[in-house]
Amino acid sequence: MKQNLIYIVFLLITLSSKASFILLPMDEVTQQNHLKAYGITYWCLSKDYKASWLLNYRGGSFLLPDADEIRKECKIRGVSFEILSDSEETAILDEISSPSQNMESVILEKAPKIAVYTPKGKQPWDDAVTLVLTYAEIPFTPIYDEEVLSDQLLLYDWLHLHHEDFTGQYGKFYAAYKNTPWYIEQKKDAEILAERLGYAKVSQEKGAVAKKIRDFVIGGGFMFAMCSATDSFDISLAADGVDICEAMFDGDASESNYQSKLNYGNSFAFKDFTLERRPEQYEFSDIDMTTKRRITPEKDYFSLMEFSAKWDPIPSMLCQSHTQLVKGFMGQTTSFDSTLIKSNVLVMGTCEFNGEARYIHGEKGKGMFTFFGGHDPEDYQHQVGDPPTVLDLHPNSPGYRLILNNVLFPAAKKKKLKT
Repeated sequence: MKQNLIYIVFLLITLSSKASFILLPMDEVTQQNHLKAYGITYWCLSKDYKASWLLNYRGGSFLLPDADEIRKECKIRGVSFEILSDSEETAILDEISSPSQNMESVILEKAPKIAVYTPKGKQPWDDAVTLVLTYAEIPFTPIYDEEVLSDQLLLYDWLHLHHEDFTGQYGKFYAAYKNTPWYIEQKKDAEILAERLGYAKVSQEKGAVAKKIRDFVIGGGFMFAMCSATDSFDISLAADGVDICEAMFDGDASESNYQSKLNYGNSFAFKDFTLERRPEQYEFSDIDMTTKRRITPEKDYFSLMEFSAKWDPIPSMLCQSHTQLVKGFMGQTTSFDSTLIKSNVLVMGTCEFNGEARYIHGEKGKGMFTFFGGHDPEDYQHQVGDPPTVLDLHPNSPGYRLILNNVLFPAAKKKKLKT
């Protein structure tokens, strides 16, 4: 009888301690590949597994069910993981739920459908989001103007804007590259496409695309943009119906006094900005801080803001990282002048030394948008023609983690943003 009782107790202990969960730790010390951990989580969601994002717990870890194929996938992709029993999982969730801890467990419901707005054909520069999605093995669909104007955005949950110029000024590359074959070909292709789609000018066609993307966000979509796709998108919306392009871009002069005709109420994030009139100047407006920065590369860092995980889960998700101090990087649009950001837009990353914002987020209608300054988080001053970044050399990049935070957060069970 006594032996039977001992056996029963032993069996209960064994059952209570059996492995039931997989933890993908996201702290600096434990995780050997932060970027691919996002891909594992996305893969699990696509396989209809349940997942949770443990905000501020060990760098924003992911909790997955224990399954042989998940363990195998982690090993194949080089992602560090830990096996948890039911009791260990309960202890972690109890710690997270404590009112004294700035943590939260967010349920991830389904893998978002991802579109990347990118021109067809090989570009002479790379795109950080396309790179990291490919590296993390997160599937996406490339789309461009034809798809956007034919309302195919309705098929997707999340949209990234390639480093596009939505003003029709061809990236303001005129002064440096107007005689290069790739610039000439790009301009010709854009004009042919605009004409085929029924527009007299590239600027008009790009403006129509920007408004379709605006409608996508207002209708409930999630949009993420980097570098020149941020300010040129807002400028295009503010300049709707106004010719701001000089003759070398669209064949005729710009409207007189076009600055006074801008409608800042149309833009998503920026207000009261002044456009750069000179076509030879590699700049769209005074939104960008690139030429106004006074900081050396070795001191160029920005800080992520800290939010309440329980009350503000969305910005908390977007700022998950194993460090709050992120190395800066440049681009055509490196950062945003804080004085030109609308009051209803949330600043999530700042460089106080320069008075600039690097990482901002806002709501528009039923949807949301995030703007991230700079071109490539692991290439400080990317130049046209430079080779793409090899992410195998940067598997724990905080800057690239911010991009993947944006990719994954639309999967979260929605809670009202309180900030």
